[in-house]
Amino acid sequence: MTDSAAARLQQLFEGHRLTPTQRRIAHCMVRRAPEVPFLSSVELAELAGVSQPSVTRFAVALGFDGYPALRRHLREVTPAEQAAGKGEFNEYQQAVEAEIENLRHLAAALADPEPVERAGRLLAASRPLPVLGLRAAASQAYGFTYFAGKVHPDVRLLREGGSLIEDRIDDAVRVGASALLCFALPRHPREVVEALTYARAAGLTVVTVADSAFAPVAKVSDLLIPAAVGTGLSFDTACAPMLLGRVLLEAMCDGLPDAQARLEEFDTRAAERGLFVE
Repeated sequence: MTDSAAARLQQLFEGHRLTPTQRRIAHCMVRRAPEVPFLSSVELAELAGVSQPSVTRFAVALGFDGYPALRRHLREVTPAEQAAGKGEFNEYQQAVEAEIENLRHLAAALADPEPVERAGRLLAASRPLPVLGLRAAASQAYGFTYFAGKVHPDVRLLREGGSLIEDRIDDAVRVGASALLCFALPRHPREVVEALTYARAAGLTVVTVADSAFAPVAKVSDLLIPAAVGTGLSFDTACAPMLLGRVLLEAMCDGLPDAQARLEEFDTRAAERGLFVE
C-alpha cells in the first residue's frame, strides 16, 4: 500500500481550525488510522477520552453532516487490500506491518525535503546544541546525541526532569545556543511542554520530532516534523521517529563543513585504540 491511512487523515485535517478537544480526536485518529473507518462514534470517543457529542461536532467541523458521513468517507478511501489483509497476520506480525506502514508514511512525507533541510541548518548552526528527550523519548534523544557528537562540536543531552532542564537551557543559551532539538513521544510528559515553552522564551528555536502534527508539543515548537509510532503492542514502538532522527543527523551533517573530516579523525583514533572488534 503506497498511500497510508495516516497520511490521508493528515490531509483531511489540514486547513481546519480545530479546538483542543478536536485536535485530541484528530491525534487519536492518526495513531489508530487503520482502525478508524470501522469505529463507532462511541468507540472513538472512548479512545480519545472525549464525549460522543464532541466526536459529532468534530465531524461537522471537517465539513461532514455527522460522524456516520465521516466514517463512510474513510471507508470509501480505505484501500481494499488493507481491509482484506488485516486478518492474515497474528498480532505480532500486525505490529510489524503497522510499523512498515509508518515508515512508508514517513517516506512519503520526506518527498518534500525542505522541513528536514531547514531543521538540519538550524541544528548545525547552534553552538551548543541541546537535545531534549524524557521518558519514552529518552532513547531517541540519547541515540541522536551519541551520533551527533561525532560531527557536531558541542551536543548536550537534556534528560533531567523538573527545574534542572531550565538550568541546562539557561547554560546553553548563555554560551551561544540558538536552537533546541526535542524528541516527544506518547505519553507526553507535561514537563516537556513546559521545557519547550521555557526554551522558546529564552530565545531558542525549537525543532521537534513528535508522533503527530497534533501532539501537545506542536503549540510550543517552531518546526515540528511528525513520525508516527506503532500502537499495536502493549508499549508503543518508535521505528519511524528513530529513523527520522537519523535523517535529521544527515541533514545536519550537510550543514557542517568539517563533518566528514571529524568522522575520519574518529575512525583513525578508533583504529589506533583498537576500539572495535572487526
